[in-house]
Amino acid sequence: MPPVSVITPALLSSIRGQPHLPRHAWYFLTGVTLSVLNLPHEIPTVFKHAIDEGAGTCGTKPGHDEQLEIARKMREALVKAAPIGGLPKAINALFSLRTATPPSLLDEPLGYSPTSRPSDLYDVPQSAVLHRGQEFFDKVYGKISKRVMSQMDRSGTEDLGIMARLMYGYILSNTNVLSARETSFVLVAGLIPQDVPAQLKGHIKGCLNHDASVEEVKAVREVVIKICKASGMRQLDDAVPGGWGWRGPVANL
Repeated sequence: MPPVSVITPALLSSIRGQPHLPRHAWYFLTGVTLSVLNLPHEIPTVFKHAIDEGAGTCGTKPGHDEQLEIARKMREALVKAAPIGGLPKAINALFSLRTATPPSLLDEPLGYSPTSRPSDLYDVPQSAVLHRGQEFFDKVYGKISKRVMSQMDRSGTEDLGIMARLMYGYILSNTNVLSARETSFVLVAGLIPQDVPAQLKGHIKGCLNHDASVEEVKAVREVVIKICKASGMRQLDDAVPGGWGWRGPVANL
């Protein structure tokens, strides 16, 4: 018997119609949330709906250029979720997405790269990429950025800070497909299902630092929580030693 689908037509309609949610955000936030929830098989449903109905709320079938933009934003969101949600989940999500992607919407190896990450890796000086990552990190955390990075450097192994610098430099600070604001939304979407309130609180504020409005951030949070609850997550009682849900309130503005 096939598993019950989390992504129902009613839920998709609710997500797309969420007030204050920026254009394009609904589908890539849903994809990231499903990836972190370990539901990669649900991602093709979301993607097919997006390339059939478009990025907005009007329900008009988009042309090839917009479909390509949708495909690239969805892929990039899943890539950017890997540092916080785990590479294995990102792999499964991207492979699942590929099964639903027409060949004309794929970016193949050794061809044009919309992110230019191959150039970042092989052509751009490492110092320039790491500097870009540090600037992104500083913008996310604002006046406490030096303290946050220092805490990671002094976690018992400075490799934690090195790992953060690499992820911010080569993955998160690349804004060729997803803007800094959209990237901040991706990080929030990836953190909410994991019940990590300290990190979530910092990245919710990071959205504001990357020029998102309070209404947009609250809309992102609400959409992700809807998907989490549809998957079975719930508020956990302190008396329950285990379970699938949140131990405390989900961080908010």
